[in-house]
Amino acid sequence: MDDAGALRAELADHLLGDGVLRDSKWLKAFRAVPRHEFLPRFYRQLHDGDWEQVTSKHPDWLELVYADRVWVTQFDGDDTVTGGTPTCSSSMPTIMAIMLEALDVHRGQKILEVGTGTGYNAALLCHAVGSDNVTTIDVDPHISRRAREHLHANGFFPTCVTGDGALGHPDRAPYDRLLATCSVATVPPAWLEQTRPGGLVVTTLHRPIGAGLVQITSNGDGTGEGRVLIEDGRFMPLRAHAHPPALAGEGPFDRRTTKLPLDTVVDPTSPFEFFAGIALPGVVAGRDWLAHADGSWVHHRGSHVDQGGPRRLWDVVEEAVGEWHDLGKPRRHHFGITIGPDGQFLTLAEHRWRL
Repeated sequence: MDDAGALRAELADHLLGDGVLRDSKWLKAFRAVPRHEFLPRFYRQLHDGDWEQVTSKHPDWLELVYADRVWVTQFDGDDTVTGGTPTCSSSMPTIMAIMLEALDVHRGQKILEVGTGTGYNAALLCHAVGSDNVTTIDVDPHISRRAREHLHANGFFPTCVTGDGALGHPDRAPYDRLLATCSVATVPPAWLEQTRPGGLVVTTLHRPIGAGLVQITSNGDGTGEGRVLIEDGRFMPLRAHAHPPALAGEGPFDRRTTKLPLDTVVDPTSPFEFFAGIALPGVVAGRDWLAHADGSWVHHRGSHVDQGGPRRLWDVVEEAVGEWHDLGKPRRHHFGITIGPDGQFLTLAEHRWRL
């Protein structure tokens, strides 16, 4: 076995050992599909915040490719720059495995993948169900072309489409499964319209706080219902679903003490964080601040907070913690998702909150 093959086997065994791979077809796919063929170059962030380009000439390239890490491959929609806002990446294999398992794919089923990216995930799908059953779409023509070349060079021939993934690809519908490797603020109706009744849509909610993987059973008419998965997942947003940043404000403020750490609100490992996203729609976070586009803001100073603007956001946060306790401190996987004619909602028993 060559070095790449050994590293592939090591990665697959790691995913199996962590319990994120259970279906043998995905284990075989991760052991067989060469991730390095889809990552001839990528970027890693250095300790000082700068980005370093890593190519096949780098002595650690192959080992880094097969590390269980996400690798950025593009910034600001431009393939010629190093640094900026990441707009394409090769997802962390653990998250890929979780989503593929959640897709509950069976051989012969037709799949639409939204967000081709490097093409590596499409290759895994092709290995599992056959190229004829896989359609993959990306909005960026350069990304789509490059992925197609890498797929073909490695013996995978899915239908590769350049277009707006939010619209799906009706020419090949209906699909049995739809997998979005990008996040959305709300689930595009086209995805549920193009997925047959009883088919599954797996995607990620794009929320500045409290993002989450969801699995939705389609009714085939643009509606459906499902659940938030226990596993966390954070993806780049579908480009039309990206939120403009809100910045921590300045000006008059109130100062008071607090016993609530900011990490309780914004750390993805915090049990409260998912509900914080429900209670604080549109709020974004920095290292020591929260802000909303309406001009409300919080600076968290350890034992005290400064808050200004039209709303007192930290008061809202502390009220939300109390509500969360009253609800029994639910974790992300206790929530459902419902998509109907009256809108899209996260649900918990009789409670629901509009996305």
